[in-house]
Amino acid sequence: MPRFTRNYTKKIGLPAGALIHLGEQKVEEPELSVISYNEAEVRQAMPKSFGEVEQYRKPEMVLWLNIDGLHDTVLIDAAGKAFGIHPLVLEDILHVGQRPKIDEFETFVFIVLRMLSYDDACERVVEEQVSLVLGDGFVLSFQEKPGDVFAAVRERILKGQTRIRRQKADYLAYALMDAVIDNYFHVLDRIEQKMERLDEELFSDSSMETFQRIGAMKKELILLRKSTWPLREIVGSITKSEFDVIDEKTLVYFRDVHDHIIHAIDILETFRDMASSMHDTYMNYVNNRMNEIMKVLTVIATIFIPLTFIAGIYGMNFQYMPELSWRWGYFGVLGMMLVLFAAMLFYFRRKKWF
Repeated sequence: MPRFTRNYTKKIGLPAGALIHLGEQKVEEPELSVISYNEAEVRQAMPKSFGEVEQYRKPEMVLWLNIDGLHDTVLIDAAGKAFGIHPLVLEDILHVGQRPKIDEFETFVFIVLRMLSYDDACERVVEEQVSLVLGDGFVLSFQEKPGDVFAAVRERILKGQTRIRRQKADYLAYALMDAVIDNYFHVLDRIEQKMERLDEELFSDSSMETFQRIGAMKKELILLRKSTWPLREIVGSITKSEFDVIDEKTLVYFRDVHDHIIHAIDILETFRDMASSMHDTYMNYVNNRMNEIMKVLTVIATIFIPLTFIAGIYGMNFQYMPELSWRWGYFGVLGMMLVLFAAMLFYFRRKKWF
C-alpha cells in the first residue's frame, strides 16, 4: 500500500511548485511517445530526448505527447517550459496521490484521473495516476508506467478516415478520458465475478478467510469510489462551463462520458451494498453459531447442576448419614441421578431447546 503521508514529508519546507517526485518509481527510464496528426496525415515517433519533440509540433496538426514514468523531474520540467505549463501543475503531476480534479488556466486545462486495472494474479485492483494537459492544439498525458488503455485511441488515430482525425485536441482529450472510464467497467466486471465467488463461499464455507476476503473487497470498493465519484464533478463541470480550449461541438461527447460515469457509480454503489450485506450475513452466521454453542453448553450445565448438588451432599463426609450405611445406597443415588438426567433431557427436548 502506498505511503503518501510518508512521501509528503519530503516536501516539507520546499516552496510551492518545487519539482520533487512523490511516489514509487515504476520504470527505470521514462519513455516518450509522440503522435502528430490531422485529417490528411499522421506522424508517430518514440523520441529519445525531449528536444526531438519540437519538430512534431505544427500549427495545423494536433500533437499528443505521452510520457511514461514520472521520476525524471528534469524531463517534466522541460515539458512544462516547452508548453507553458504552470509550476504548480507540474508539482501535481509529480505528486501521484492526487484526487481526481480539473483546473483551468489561461492557456490550458489540467485534468487528473485515476487509471484502474485488475491484477488477475493477485486478484486485486491496481491504480495509477494519469494527468492530462489540454491546450490549443496539443494534449500531454503523464503516466506512472507503460501499458495502458490508450492503445485503442492510438489505433484510431493511425487509421485513416476516422472522426478523431477530423477533430481538434479537445476531442483527443475526450477520447483519452473515455478510454480510462470505459476500462472501469472491465474492472467492475472482474469485481462482480469475485463477489459471486465470495457469495458462494459464504454459504458453503464461512471461514475466517472468507471474512477477510470480504473485508478486502470492501477496501477495494472504497478505492473505486474515491476514484470514480470525483469524475462526476469533473466531467459535469466540463459540460456546464465554458472552457476556451474545448469547442462547444465536443461537449456532446463529454455528456456521453458523464452518462458512463453515472452508470459506473450506480454499479459501484450496488456492489457496496452487496458487500455490506455479505459482511452482515457472515456476522449473523457467526452470532447464530455462537448462540447455538452457548445454548448447548447452557443445557449441559443446567442438567449437571442438580447432579452436582446431589454429589455434593453425599461428599460432605458427615459421620451420621443414614444412606452411607445402606447396602444399596450407592446404586440408589446413581439411579436417582440417572432418572433425573433422563427427565431433564426429555423436558428440554419437548421444549425444543436443542
